[in-house]
Amino acid sequence: MKNTELNQRRLQATPRGIGVMCGFYAEKAENSTLWDVEGNEVIDFAAGIAVLNTGHRHPKIVAAIEKQLQAFTHTAYQIVPYESYISLAERINDRVPVNGPAKTAFFSTGAEAVENAVKIARAYTKRPGLITFGGGFHGRTFMTMALTGKVAPYKIGFGPFPGSVYHGQYPNAAHGVSTADAMHSLERIFKADIAPDQVAAIILEPVQGEGGFNVAPADFMQALRKLCDTHGILLIADEVQTGFARTGKLFAMEHYDVKPDLMTMAKSLAGGMPLSAVAGRADVMDAPAPGGLGGTYAGNPLAVAAAHAVLDIIDEEELCSRAAKLGHHLVEVLNNAKADCPHIVDVRAQGAMVAVEFNDPQTGAPSPEFTKQVQDKAMKEGLLLLSCGVYGNVIRFLYPLTIPDAQFRKALDIIRRSLSQ
Repeated sequence: MKNTELNQRRLQATPRGIGVMCGFYAEKAENSTLWDVEGNEVIDFAAGIAVLNTGHRHPKIVAAIEKQLQAFTHTAYQIVPYESYISLAERINDRVPVNGPAKTAFFSTGAEAVENAVKIARAYTKRPGLITFGGGFHGRTFMTMALTGKVAPYKIGFGPFPGSVYHGQYPNAAHGVSTADAMHSLERIFKADIAPDQVAAIILEPVQGEGGFNVAPADFMQALRKLCDTHGILLIADEVQTGFARTGKLFAMEHYDVKPDLMTMAKSLAGGMPLSAVAGRADVMDAPAPGGLGGTYAGNPLAVAAAHAVLDIIDEEELCSRAAKLGHHLVEVLNNAKADCPHIVDVRAQGAMVAVEFNDPQTGAPSPEFTKQVQDKAMKEGLLLLSCGVYGNVIRFLYPLTIPDAQFRKALDIIRRSLSQ
């Protein structure tokens, strides 16, 4: 089987709207390595878009899924429940950084989690409005597209979108947006678009994923919490990409001294299996009436089994501290590269959630062209990198936190060479 043959079949069988980045096709994977159908080896710094913090096919995850497969694969939790769902909720409730007792509900995808967080927030507050931020990404359903602050490629041709959604500015020092600017943008929304007593929730990513790995400043998070408390607005942390040790903590919100009311999570929660969750204050989570939450596959038992294993692995292998260590080494490489790579305008990180941003050194304009050049150079040496950012001029690094040290050093050498002019 050849990659070119599969590509022709793909073009004939699947719609162009499903964009595919790579020209090779996976045949097998192990930890942080992929092999394509032609036997080529690739170091995976994409990890299924932040899904594989525990690597491809971790033995404990494989064993957990196999064990559950011998029992049952599906009952629909709302019809016939099972203990593993409850015990996973208990484990997450014990660890989410919210005030007071917590409760958790499981779903299948990140977008589904965000949709349900909106439902819960509206049920609790009896208000319609939602505020989010430019550059944020929250999903591909209609509500989550409305929340997403990036047009191309996610919104083009799909409108109109649900109303009562408003976008503020997200702080970004590299782009000249301060915490004060961001808070003023919210005040303008309250003056021009919607009264604060009609806003159900403010939702944000503590570190914007698709938007470019922009880290929310501590004073911004404090100001948001104060604003929400003043007006009875819920604060929702979208931790779909930041969760499960990626930032050096189990959840990115643990880096702040404020607590959200609701949190969404998915991606690395189940180590490659489709599982998402909404967790939050028990009184808020209980707002919807019985039957108001759920889904046919929500909390699938195979995915739940995998998630139990993920939590075990994170603790046993100390992946939070490992994320901080790996991220530190990568940031060092990127900062040292600035001397020979004038395109680098910013390096930012929280734990292993690391990104580098490129502008044209002559004009100062964002340079998606140079970004693609770096990606292509790395790919020629067998390293898979992802881009992001509103202007497509940021490379994000999403290696499994279980990556062997020798392979990580090899990847860093490839990055050094790919950044050289």
